[in-house]
Amino acid sequence: MVLKGLCERIVSSKCSSKSSTETVDNTQVPVYSKAGSSNTSEKKAVHSRSSGWAAAVRKVVTGGSMRRFQERVLGSSRTDISSSDGDIWLLGVCHKISQQESSGGVDNSNGLASFEQDFSSKILVTYRKGFDAIGDTKYTSDVHWGCMLRSSQMLVAQALLFHKLGRSWRKPIDKPPDKEYIDVLQLFGDSEASAFSIHNLLQAGKGYGLAVGSWVGPYAMCRTWEVLARKKNDLGELPLPMAIYVVSGDEDGERGGAPVVCIEDASKRCFEFSSGLAAWTPLLLLVPLVLGLDKVNPRYIPLLRSTFKFPQSLGIMGGKPGASTYIIGAQNEKAFYLDPHDVQQVVNISGDTQEPTSTSSYHCNIMRHIPLDSIDPSLAIGFYCRDKDDFDDFCSQASKLAEESNGAPLFTVTQSRSFSKQVTSNDVSGDNTGFQEEDFPGMDRGNDTGTNEDDWQLL
Repeated sequence: MVLKGLCERIVSSKCSSKSSTETVDNTQVPVYSKAGSSNTSEKKAVHSRSSGWAAAVRKVVTGGSMRRFQERVLGSSRTDISSSDGDIWLLGVCHKISQQESSGGVDNSNGLASFEQDFSSKILVTYRKGFDAIGDTKYTSDVHWGCMLRSSQMLVAQALLFHKLGRSWRKPIDKPPDKEYIDVLQLFGDSEASAFSIHNLLQAGKGYGLAVGSWVGPYAMCRTWEVLARKKNDLGELPLPMAIYVVSGDEDGERGGAPVVCIEDASKRCFEFSSGLAAWTPLLLLVPLVLGLDKVNPRYIPLLRSTFKFPQSLGIMGGKPGASTYIIGAQNEKAFYLDPHDVQQVVNISGDTQEPTSTSSYHCNIMRHIPLDSIDPSLAIGFYCRDKDDFDDFCSQASKLAEESNGAPLFTVTQSRSFSKQVTSNDVSGDNTGFQEEDFPGMDRGNDTGTNEDDWQLL
């Protein structure tokens, strides 16, 4: 990882503050420093050079520098929002804050307030400390290595909010929280008793290389959710109230090319989820992608930005190497994200909505953004389709986006594995994007993991 080199740079650099506060365990600690002065902390930092990079790590963690460390990895984030940069798309909703030239400038305060309320209602999941040890290890915190797991938790939590409360839901301010909202938070508690805890994710992902203390990539994370979602609880119930479909053309996830959304496969996932009782169910689609080598190929930037316009959008698990975030919106060249790198004490969310249990650590009103073209090329996009009509609309949107990609789509849509012709937006209609109920008896689909070479398009 980049940890050693970064810490060496932190130790060797001056410790003068670039801002008046630093985030430490969700508290604000004032930092007083005059430009050009040599204060005590600077002298200590210089003196500790010979102590090695391990001492630097301890200084970063215990000295209140988690935010500075994270910015060294992810890059400096910004919180300014400009109306001149256009409207903001946040998980399928457009917040109109841009000024209209024809009107000589209009009041955009309502649009900005709407965006801020929408942003702050999204569930934030961050590093935690003080939870029960994970498995047989001594780890009681996921600081420095759990950011991809936390990013994935945020994406799935948002899918559950959409499913239970709808896209228009906003976190209430002056009244008790909704029971469904509390139920969602409890699923992501930091103990084995919570279905989607970091403990259970690590257990489910062992087959894909997940291990305590190690960073994990988006593809392995998507496959881990696929495994965990199929694990029934003590009552014999599936913990995720929707089918899950990882859109990838190869089991090891390392082949180049555009993944294929196979309508037949999506139908099969729904049928299996319902134990053969329904032809269609709510569906979570996860699309792991590799869009370049060291950075995202510029041809994909407009396509990534367009995915936030999909009504089914759940955003992106992505960031920079070793520093995953949950990207939930875009404004022109900016990517708005929720950051899991703040360290917070573990909390226990009570199921009693009348109790004053604070859920403030699960939300953020600081709207950070980074350049969209600076994110790591290895990422995963999520979509939630409530029903068959919603999936039909997703297929139409995805097919249209592929047609506009000049031969380099993020992913394509096809009817079946045996019929490799790409589905176009004209092919997608309410009654023509899957199987009818009589198609399901027996469900003999052949080799589910087989992939026709023609289904892939090289990057």
